[in-house]
Amino acid sequence: MPLNVWVLVAAQSLAMCTAPFIVFIGSIQGRLLAPAPEYATLPVGLVVVGTVLAIKPATWLMERLGRKRVMLLGVCMGMLAGSFGALASWLGLFPLLCLAAIVGGTGLAVVHQYRFAAMESVPDNMAGSAAARVLLGGLVAAWLGPEIAALGSGTAEEYPFLLSWVGLIAVQFLALLVLALGYRAKAERAREIHTGGGRPLRQILGNPLVWAAMSAAAIGYAVMSFIMTATPLSMTEMAGHDLDAAKRVIQLHIVAMYLPSLISGWLTRVVGIPLMMAAGLLAYLGCIILAASGVSFQHYLSALLLLGIGWNFLFVGGTTLLPRGYTDAERFRVQGLNDLFVFGSQAIAALSAGVILSWLGWSSLVMVAVPLLVVHGVLMALWLTRGKALIREP
Repeated sequence: MPLNVWVLVAAQSLAMCTAPFIVFIGSIQGRLLAPAPEYATLPVGLVVVGTVLAIKPATWLMERLGRKRVMLLGVCMGMLAGSFGALASWLGLFPLLCLAAIVGGTGLAVVHQYRFAAMESVPDNMAGSAAARVLLGGLVAAWLGPEIAALGSGTAEEYPFLLSWVGLIAVQFLALLVLALGYRAKAERAREIHTGGGRPLRQILGNPLVWAAMSAAAIGYAVMSFIMTATPLSMTEMAGHDLDAAKRVIQLHIVAMYLPSLISGWLTRVVGIPLMMAAGLLAYLGCIILAASGVSFQHYLSALLLLGIGWNFLFVGGTTLLPRGYTDAERFRVQGLNDLFVFGSQAIAALSAGVILSWLGWSSLVMVAVPLLVVHGVLMALWLTRGKALIREP
């Protein structure tokens, strides 16, 4: 793999920490600061709202200024989020915690573009492997994010989680150094300029392949976020598990999200994207069955491990498939629209998780995901039976 890909792996390991960091402590600190229990998961959902709001501006700026400048701006937003979070802990203000989550989400919108930058730094036939390699950075983030979050979580802390947010600032600064010193814009396959042209968006969306690709990533992310967001609160507040148990489950879940990236890029070439997506749907179904059958630590852990594996197969499959539905001149428009679908769906899922958990309970909550799996299955069937016209093969 070219140097750019490994630089992006390292940067992802650091910059992506914002996501598991807020997933782990967002609902817990939210419970401490929120005016009502129903708002406890709001900071976790607002991370995704920030991501959705920033997707179009991020891709617009990348098209005009180049990926590197915007990636540097993204980690600066991560540092700003840490500053707001530290201030929220110091002052005990829930609105500031929500602002930190939104700003952190804007930085993550840029981090999620790393996979496309990696794909554009390698030949077409290596695109899936490049995207999967970048996702491996999430393995480090899976452990580092919650560990940083736990720094200021002690019962003796005068300002709970203040030190945690300061740690997040430091990690984002390291990501800034990695990108500034290591990433080479000249190594990208396609020049980062405003190209214009291409087909109308309506014509691009007329290809069932594009819908299959976007639904794999969007539904995969929505189901994962919906169940993952509710897990720490369900474990600690409803099932009686301690904070360390919830932390281990979240950490291992995120490892399960990214560890398959060691082989998932290879699998897209060997077994094919349709079989990978089918395996992802089966993993999600297994997660739902396990989660609905009990609330022991083993039930939570097993379900969340399958949830992570299913997410990886669907997300890598959809990411690898998407470039076959557009030309270079269309890439920023389609990539931006794709991520708008992906993180818009995730935002709805994360924001609704706390309310649905309090209304229906854990076992019923996971069953809500079943219709979404059916939708993706239908879109896959339409692609495989009708979507024969591809823009180009890898």
